[in-house]
Amino acid sequence: MIRLFHLPLSPFCRKVRLSLAEKTLQVELVEERFWERNTDFLRRNPAGKVPVLKFGDLILSESAAICEYLEDMYPEPSLMPSDPIARHEVRRMVSWFDDKFHNEVTSKLLYERIYKKLSGRGDPVTENLRAGKQALKYHIDYLGWLLEHRNWVAGNKMTLADFAAAAHFSSLDYFHLPSGNSDSDVGYASDVDWNRNAAVKDWYAKIKSRPAFRGILTDLVPGFTRSPHYANLDF
Repeated sequence: MIRLFHLPLSPFCRKVRLSLAEKTLQVELVEERFWERNTDFLRRNPAGKVPVLKFGDLILSESAAICEYLEDMYPEPSLMPSDPIARHEVRRMVSWFDDKFHNEVTSKLLYERIYKKLSGRGDPVTENLRAGKQALKYHIDYLGWLLEHRNWVAGNKMTLADFAAAAHFSSLDYFHLPSGNSDSDVGYASDVDWNRNAAVKDWYAKIKSRPAFRGILTDLVPGFTRSPHYANLDF
């Protein structure tokens, strides 16, 4: 049995879930509120972070390392190209989203709005929300520029880089902004302005339509309202 200790809106967990689903591996999802510092969970991963993947007696942590392990053990369908330069570009883009995008956008928006409330750490900091929304515009523009020159995030084939990007965007797209928020003027009720770049919207619609994405689109987080278009393939 494969068991994944995760949080539904964690982009790092979502990246692993997408990889598992793309490779048609059945997995039991176990929600783990890592901030509660559960003793059993800390034995599995002393870093106290999700995701953690359990294969029988084997315990794996760190999302990038888990995804590359899955690629080694279950190479089909492939999420990493065979060419070394192409593999570097996939790893570069995975790092872009899991490091730069996460620090500049996800941690400023998703974590401020959702994880602070779940963990009882107070209200969102307005300056962080403002900085996250501004940085998101830059990242959408950069991704749009990439997609004008290639079919997918890291090249002309779908790879792990697409799952890394989609994991972050789908997490941000979940949260329904309050009525009257200025962002609602763009026609979407989440932080992501899908009207900003047609190439980015088309890419997300394409990857959102994959069978591997179905589990992500059924996620429900108690206490938070999903944006109306979150699960719609035609948005």
